[in-house]
Amino acid sequence: MAAGGGGEHHAEGHEAAAAGHEAADWTTRLFVNLWMNNVYFTGIALIGTFFVAFNYVAYAGWPTLIKRVPEAMGYFLPIGGVIMLLVYLFGSHDIFHWTHEGLYVVDGPEYDPIIAGKSGYLNTPFFLIRMIVYFALWILFSMWLRRNSINEDLYGGTDYYHKSIRLSAMFLVVFGITSSTSAWDWVLSIDTHWFSTMFGWYVFASWFVSGLAAITLTVILLKQNGYLRMVNTNHLHDLGKYVFAFSIFWTYIWFSQFLLYWYANIPEESIYFIERLGGNGGIYKWVFFTNLIINFVFPFLVLMTRDAKRQMIMLKLVTIAILVGHWLDFYMMMMPGTMGAGAGIGFIEIGTALTFLGIFLLALTKGLTKASLVPLNHPFLEESVHHHV
Repeated sequence: MAAGGGGEHHAEGHEAAAAGHEAADWTTRLFVNLWMNNVYFTGIALIGTFFVAFNYVAYAGWPTLIKRVPEAMGYFLPIGGVIMLLVYLFGSHDIFHWTHEGLYVVDGPEYDPIIAGKSGYLNTPFFLIRMIVYFALWILFSMWLRRNSINEDLYGGTDYYHKSIRLSAMFLVVFGITSSTSAWDWVLSIDTHWFSTMFGWYVFASWFVSGLAAITLTVILLKQNGYLRMVNTNHLHDLGKYVFAFSIFWTYIWFSQFLLYWYANIPEESIYFIERLGGNGGIYKWVFFTNLIINFVFPFLVLMTRDAKRQMIMLKLVTIAILVGHWLDFYMMMMPGTMGAGAGIGFIEIGTALTFLGIFLLALTKGLTKASLVPLNHPFLEESVHHHV
């Protein structure tokens, strides 16, 4: 590993931070877990709206029968917005190093020229404004598309369908920008010294494959319980192809980012991976490799054949594994920069994750009960019913 004055100073800073993390109390751990789980489940909810939008723009007919599932996922977004705001207001010092005032006092003992240089973007008022704008836009488009979908059921015709296409095109532009900037704000800025030009894509890939797994698993569970009877193995096959393909896409982004930093061997860049492989007493090494096995090797091998993508048991196994695996992925992104060597997976981690899962499922099931599970007057309904691949 390349070494130099800057690298030594950086390493010393991280050693001091790690020592502080070890002494972190349970409240710090709780705030970090609340933040991590909220970012994870907010992303899955957002992908529901994204899935609906890109299928509208693509004039895709096959997902018509299942579109009420991703629509209902958006019901979590207002809850996620409130939790995000509250956790930041009460726990920002525990999560984000850049919120400490002493870092910006020139000639002060805590002065950090790198973080001070980012103060135009990383400051609490602007951070909160961005957070509110993200959620306001996401919730607005999610509700708008949902309302058009329900009105289509009530009144028929193609007007609402064409309105939804225009709304979806606008949302995709908004999503393209905000999915990256929110990833920088909520995840990347935890490691304030580090940077990556691929990070927005990386978080999007993790969110997207988790969202696809959530949609697929929900569709299967509904079908097994007597709902969505017209959904057939061809729909499952297409969902399975999405999960398979974007598991590979996530791995491609993961590998590309890792390879670039390993090959360049610059201390201020490679420290991110050193902390996750050898640093912090090596406590993250098992997560690092488990992450790759669950999120790439397992879905790649299991879903490689056509038949596997058409079997509910295979899809259930893979989607549950992916949802757990990408929770670990977000754990890997956030814990080393917040908890350092003081992290672990115990009662707080599992309890917080299960609480958020319960809240998410309540929001999802509420959304599913608000309208017919089959979009009655969608112009592509017949195409979806007779879908065959």
